[in-house]
Amino acid sequence: MSAEDREAARSMMEKGKLGRPPEEQRAEFDARFANLPLGDDVTLVERTLGGVPALDVRVAGADQDGVILYLHGGGYVIGSARTGANLAAPLSRRSGVPAVSLEYRLAPEHPFPAGVHDGLAAYRELVEGGQNVVIAGDSAGGGLALAVLLAARAEGLPQPAGTVLFSPWTDTTLTGPSIDARGDYDPLFSRANMVETAELYLGGADPHNELASPVFADLKRLSPLLVQVGSAEVLLDDALRLVARAAEQEVDVSLDVVAGAPHVYQYFAGLMPEADEALDHAATFIKNRLRDKTVGGVA
Repeated sequence: MSAEDREAARSMMEKGKLGRPPEEQRAEFDARFANLPLGDDVTLVERTLGGVPALDVRVAGADQDGVILYLHGGGYVIGSARTGANLAAPLSRRSGVPAVSLEYRLAPEHPFPAGVHDGLAAYRELVEGGQNVVIAGDSAGGGLALAVLLAARAEGLPQPAGTVLFSPWTDTTLTGPSIDARGDYDPLFSRANMVETAELYLGGADPHNELASPVFADLKRLSPLLVQVGSAEVLLDDALRLVARAAEQEVDVSLDVVAGAPHVYQYFAGLMPEADEALDHAATFIKNRLRDKTVGGVA
């Protein structure tokens, strides 16, 4: 896709207005994303996982061993298992692996670390049930995925086979240079947007807590990571610093950066070739990691 085409994709997005109550933000987000078509081959089935509501994302023919635990984005304030299904479904379809999208609790009604507790509870049930798991998440869901890895390690649970992160928010202290440097380039977010969302999520908790800002955590012995990010994001450095730190601490990590692509550009699959390529790469990563763990590879 040309630079002009990527600019056109960015023009389809706009920054949210500041100061709106969460209920208003959720209604707008759901109106845009909670009813997107998933394909005639997809069936959503309500369930619970570790006591947390979730949706089984059943794609016809996706019956390989393992499961994708999907954690949706939305700044820990908006989004749902249904909006998470918009990316869980294509990952499942392309990888052939079943998926489940989690309805973790949201702030400010349930501030940090409620979402981490929910993610860990869901992951624990899958692991203790003998499932081979890959965790995936976008934006805040990417940060939550990392927090679940850290919490699982602390509890002595095995790591998942791998973890896929789309434009992860890994630093609620908002100290990455791109938070300011990319503010005019990013069609969705500015520092002001991120500050407002971080305050709602943290509810007064310390943003330096490694479960709130996993970019500062000890990452040793975490699962292999695949990180994808666009350059037109205030969260660019959340991804770049995470990848550098993971590599320094001997974690297997791969990074895809698409120049001029916006936040969670995978949503543009079917319109933006790089989005389809990103999902294909993520699906290949998922298949390979589950295969390697099944045959006894290090994960």
